[in-house]
Amino acid sequence: MPHTEQRTMRRVLRREIAGTIGLLTDEHDFTAMRRYRTFTFDDHTTYLQQVEALLRSLAAQGSHTTVALFDPEEYAQFCSRNGLEPDAPTSRTRFTAELAATGPAVPYEGQPLAELVPDLIDEAVRQATWQYATEVLARLGACASCGEDIGRSAFAHASHLVARILDTASPGHRHLVCSVSAAPETLVAVLHADEDPDGTAHLDETEALEFTSVLALGIATHSAGGLVMRTTAPGLPDRVYGWRLRGERLEPLTAAEVFDAYCTDIESGDLVSPESGVDYCTPPELGDDGITPGHAH
Repeated sequence: MPHTEQRTMRRVLRREIAGTIGLLTDEHDFTAMRRYRTFTFDDHTTYLQQVEALLRSLAAQGSHTTVALFDPEEYAQFCSRNGLEPDAPTSRTRFTAELAATGPAVPYEGQPLAELVPDLIDEAVRQATWQYATEVLARLGACASCGEDIGRSAFAHASHLVARILDTASPGHRHLVCSVSAAPETLVAVLHADEDPDGTAHLDETEALEFTSVLALGIATHSAGGLVMRTTAPGLPDRVYGWRLRGERLEPLTAAEVFDAYCTDIESGDLVSPESGVDYCTPPELGDDGITPGHAH
């Protein structure tokens, strides 16, 4: 009887443990791992099927599992940095454990891998975008004429702009997109905000930090960019409007410019039909303090 109780307790404890699985999302990364003798999978499709079966099995046992993006290059660097043998399952386990704390990861909630993988890749892109933006802002240093930290000043100004944009938006759900043209490619950040009837706004703090960092990068480097807001509320047409980033200023887009942007296919340049129930319009006034920077560098 005591042995039965112990097994029962172990099963209960197993459900309390959160696990992480490192996932090779594409064929290229999978092929890179096949150079290790202890990595025994031969086919990427079969590998994904086996991972999905394992995730379903763990979920059926009541276990919570996080799926992290396993990058073979980062894994090799991790092993070199820590003096580990890369061709060893224990090394892969240690790397996956670190990914759980620092790398791109999403929780498994019963969704098929066909849905989870794009979310995981989006998370990796989002994290890389934020890291790049913060690194550039930190490297800009001080203004030659006034000594003020350029990155910190740009971030403060971007924070003020985001607050003004949200304050002037209509009640309901807000979907804000910022794009900044920066080498080697355009950076894109997204911010979602909901507002209660009493005016209380709800933001994800991490998302807001990342969004503000990308906008600050555009401001600090005087890069071309823009912001587009879409507001959604029950019983009302969606409202879409935006601004063009010019130096440290936001210039309102006309309703026609917003319409053209939404009704043009980005890749082909062909016109697409406008959405029904959507009002393409000019943005609300932000006020002088919302568009004029406190200091120009």
